[in-house]
Amino acid sequence: MEYIQWTAERPDLESPIMILAFEGWNDAGDAASTAARHIRDRFGGEVFATVDPEEFYDFTATRPMIRLDGTTREIEWPENSFAAVTTGESGRDLIVMVGHEPQLRWRTYTDQIVAMIEEFDVEMVISLGALIADVVHSRPATIYSAGYDLELIEKLDLEPSSYEGPTGIVGVVHDALQRAGLGSISLWGTVPSYVPHATSPKAALALVNRVAQLLDLAIPSTALEIGAAAYERQINDLVGEDDETMAYVTRLEEEYDKSMRPESGAELIEELEQFLRDRE
Repeated sequence: MEYIQWTAERPDLESPIMILAFEGWNDAGDAASTAARHIRDRFGGEVFATVDPEEFYDFTATRPMIRLDGTTREIEWPENSFAAVTTGESGRDLIVMVGHEPQLRWRTYTDQIVAMIEEFDVEMVISLGALIADVVHSRPATIYSAGYDLELIEKLDLEPSSYEGPTGIVGVVHDALQRAGLGSISLWGTVPSYVPHATSPKAALALVNRVAQLLDLAIPSTALEIGAAAYERQINDLVGEDDETMAYVTRLEEEYDKSMRPESGAELIEELEQFLRDRE
């Protein structure tokens, strides 16, 4: 934990679950980082540690930001924070990490995260990501789930990750967790390819709802629901201005409606709870 900076006293957490999200390549529509911050803030999570950015960023590519508080100037460096969250109703403790994908020394950066996981005896890791896909804005955002632990994959009936190709820091972290024998799940929200740069509260909401389902938590999401409704209205207006895009969207809607299947949320929750009990 050479580059971990403690900003508060070590929190007293019992077998927490860690939620990870990284801005950058893994975060289409800012959906993953928005979802992680939403979970952290709705439960009043308090930051207790950060990763020193000095060794991991090219500051000409990821520039620090100057903020003004009245007449006081403050530099904000790339965020890599760990927040302690106590959910209350279920007694489930969380650590929520929000980071920015580094440019340098990925293995050393990942070592800091793994060390923090081991420090707090984290029970399971859930990473959040978002990608651009052939999905439609007027239907619920699709969430792809993948497991990296054979026992967890079997318990929750997840798909093992079969991706081959360039990876981001999320892939590197999961590889390190697998090598360390730590169970992890990856959740990916989807952002429509025809509006790839628009911030997507709809995909963020879908990620939050999936985490709530997995952990059997009630996570307040009114702000994201309002944002998702506004997002859909704005894209409706945009799509309506172009006949070709409208035809494409209509086709995607039809394909979604044909392929829709009921979700087995109750079974997934039951299987996850049994998995966690088996590890106690």
